[in-house]
Amino acid sequence: MNHPDQPPGLNARSDAEKDELIVSLQRDLERERVLRRRFEQKLLELDNGAAAGARLHPLLARLRDAEPNKRARTHSTSRAKFRLGGAFGFLRSGVVIGAIAVVSLLFGLDYGIGRYQQFKLEQKRQTELRLERAAYANLLVEVVGVAYEPDRRSYRLKMALQNLDSEHAIYVMLNPVRVFEQAGLVWKEVPALAPDGHAMGTVKLTDRYLFETIFEPNLKDWSELMPGYMHVRFDNDMLISQRSEPDDDIVARKDPYYVYLKPLDADNEAIRKRMNYPGEPPIYIPMPPH
Repeated sequence: MNHPDQPPGLNARSDAEKDELIVSLQRDLERERVLRRRFEQKLLELDNGAAAGARLHPLLARLRDAEPNKRARTHSTSRAKFRLGGAFGFLRSGVVIGAIAVVSLLFGLDYGIGRYQQFKLEQKRQTELRLERAAYANLLVEVVGVAYEPDRRSYRLKMALQNLDSEHAIYVMLNPVRVFEQAGLVWKEVPALAPDGHAMGTVKLTDRYLFETIFEPNLKDWSELMPGYMHVRFDNDMLISQRSEPDDDIVARKDPYYVYLKPLDADNEAIRKRMNYPGEPPIYIPMPPH
């Protein structure tokens, strides 16, 4: 049985009454907290400007000691400080400092090697460009003439090399010129060799150099693209460098040259009539590259 001065038990209350009771208790608790904070403020004012943290009023100290979760907060703060100390304390380790120094050195070496390799590649590229310019732009190769040999069985080809940059010598290794004669739709090679005592080799070229080749176009079924003339091709292969003893600084150059060549037993009168050519027909007529 409930006492007449006591409120009825919680079980006897409705849900709405229970909610109202909880709200009332929360308000009383908040009111008590506000009054306690005001009371603490009054005690601080009574200390009349004592140095911050030097000495608290005994009653204020007791109130603060009685705050809930203070011990837990103090313990948590101490643990946080310990964790931070452990997190940054390893930086003071000699082993870690040494490891950082080694890693920094490795990065520096890698950067230096990369820059050196880039420098060497750029240097090699510039050398190749200078060599290609010397081998193609500064080296002129041309057919100077083709003449009958005294035996009336072969021809003598004369070609010239000229270094247009005479201040910088280039070294040219000449290979024997190969000669081809057109028969039908194909090119057939014919005998060719250097004259006696003029073997091919390496030439230091500063100005102009002449070299010769003896060849014998001996095909009977040669193609007649121009009335009365054979169609002949000269292949000139060279290796070119800017040093007398090169390593890999060498450029290979191959040039084909085309001519119409008058046969040894040609009938000049018949050629003049067929071509309406005044005078004696020339031994050869140069053609553009094709």
